[in-house]
Amino acid sequence: MSDKNIGEHRLALSEVLDWMVEDGLVSQEAADVLKSERRLYGGKTHPLIVIADQKWRQAGPPVRLLTLEVLTEWLAGRTGMDYQHIDPLKIDFTGVAEVMSSAYAARFGILPVQVTTREIVIATAEPYVREWVEELQNILRKQIRRVMANPEDISRYLVEFFNLAKSVKKAAAKGEVTAGLSSFEQLVELGKVNKQFDANDQHIVHIVDWLWQYAFDQRASDIHIEPRRNLGIVRFRIDGVLHQVYQIPMAVMNAMTSRIKLLGRMDVIEKRRPQDGRIKTRTPAGQEVELRLSTLPTAFGEKLVMRIFDPEVLVRDFRSLGFSDEDQARWKQMTGTPNGIILVTGPTGSGKTTTLYTTLKQLATPEVNVCTIEDPIEMVEAAFNQMQVQHSIELGFADGVRALMRQDPDIVMIGEIRDLETAEMAIQAALTGHLVLSTLHTNDAPSAITRLLDLGVPAYLINSTLLGVMAQRLVRTLCPHCKKAVPMREEQRVAWRSLVAPWKSAEPTQIWQPVGCLECRMTGYSGRVGVYEILVNSPEIRRLIKPVTEIPKLREQAFREGMRPLRISGALKVAQGITSLEEVIKVAPPSDDS
Repeated sequence: MSDKNIGEHRLALSEVLDWMVEDGLVSQEAADVLKSERRLYGGKTHPLIVIADQKWRQAGPPVRLLTLEVLTEWLAGRTGMDYQHIDPLKIDFTGVAEVMSSAYAARFGILPVQVTTREIVIATAEPYVREWVEELQNILRKQIRRVMANPEDISRYLVEFFNLAKSVKKAAAKGEVTAGLSSFEQLVELGKVNKQFDANDQHIVHIVDWLWQYAFDQRASDIHIEPRRNLGIVRFRIDGVLHQVYQIPMAVMNAMTSRIKLLGRMDVIEKRRPQDGRIKTRTPAGQEVELRLSTLPTAFGEKLVMRIFDPEVLVRDFRSLGFSDEDQARWKQMTGTPNGIILVTGPTGSGKTTTLYTTLKQLATPEVNVCTIEDPIEMVEAAFNQMQVQHSIELGFADGVRALMRQDPDIVMIGEIRDLETAEMAIQAALTGHLVLSTLHTNDAPSAITRLLDLGVPAYLINSTLLGVMAQRLVRTLCPHCKKAVPMREEQRVAWRSLVAPWKSAEPTQIWQPVGCLECRMTGYSGRVGVYEILVNSPEIRRLIKPVTEIPKLREQAFREGMRPLRISGALKVAQGITSLEEVIKVAPPSDDS
């Protein structure tokens, strides 16, 4: 229904309920009950919020929960308006704040969400309040297009966007930071006095707090603050993919970096060398999180990356990490052994640390002394005795392991085996009755053995200490709210055969594909899960480990003993509807046997 002749008025609860009854969303009885109780909600609460609070399920098909977002989309169609979900990561808050004052926006309950050279898109939850449209068109000399949006989002972001834009504007007006080496490419502006920012300035504090809040809300794993020639870029890594989310004035970006370095107990003045730091804070929901900071001097200034660590990963079980029943059995077989070396391999960002921390957390009983040497300590856990590599005092992995051996450990975790000395210390620890867990950077599990040989570890020591190797990758999981099952097309059959070659894995009759919805920010994916390849060092495998090891033969024997390659593990998750075919092909390395 689109009726421009309907007079100016705000929506009434009874009016919206009557429409819902007409459209079969709720029963007449339920609507009448709520109408009789409407005085309890007062006149200022938007009708959609009142109705969403009832947590009704739709009376007719499709049966679904009538959430505020569902109701907003329905109302948009009912009143002939376009619906728009407000995604804060896709809105230029500084641009929209220049369209109107916050007081004007609050007066009509409207929010600019997009500004172009010809048009301004403005969100509203009141389809029959239009007096502001003509007024803005006359003032701004641009076409105004109204869209329907969630009333709670409009109220929330109206305050946050305008406050943030105000903070950025006032902070930018205070000057630019030029302490130390801020930029190799910095322009010298004659006659202009540069001012030093205060990292504790209230506007900068507000911007940094807001940045963290939105990173937590969006499930970001990393925050990148990157300098460019004339401005700063903020990017979030969500489910393994980087998204550019904001552009901010260069001076504000420098002040933000200084503020974060100050909180991370880093040297704020030093901008010429990389630094590491750590911050512990809380999410808006009250959950503790740790942020690991890393700075890097670049051509345009100091770049800062914050990695967000969720302590909840320490209490996750192996199934939630992506382990199949068979994977769990093989992994627990290795980790249940009192002494030996277990290696986890994979590229940076493949989830190795999460796997090791989850394993150690389950092994760390009161009867066991768990010690770690890390570079740096990823997450602080009270159940572990954690030590950090300190290159400035020549405390490396090998020296750290040597010191840990005098601490009566039962289990030792070494962050990474990078050289022969560290490998020798790990082997010595295993030979003296300790369980050692560590990581290597190799493409698959069998390659870890050749990596140790390349470092100079004798084959007989590998045979006597290595319990097994697990290679892993992370794949994005399909959003459970919008994924769609489809029959396999010919090109997908070809891709499937390429994925599982040379193994004869059964071809599924259907696969699941990403679609995109509000829950997954229209990406089709939500979260990540591991795919694993576990090699257990059996007597037959040991006989194949020689100074010159033939990896194809070793890999073939491992397959015979039940090792499932990464691509097959990924293919099984495709068949189960956990991830997509394209995601596994992108992440899992090709088989050397295909």
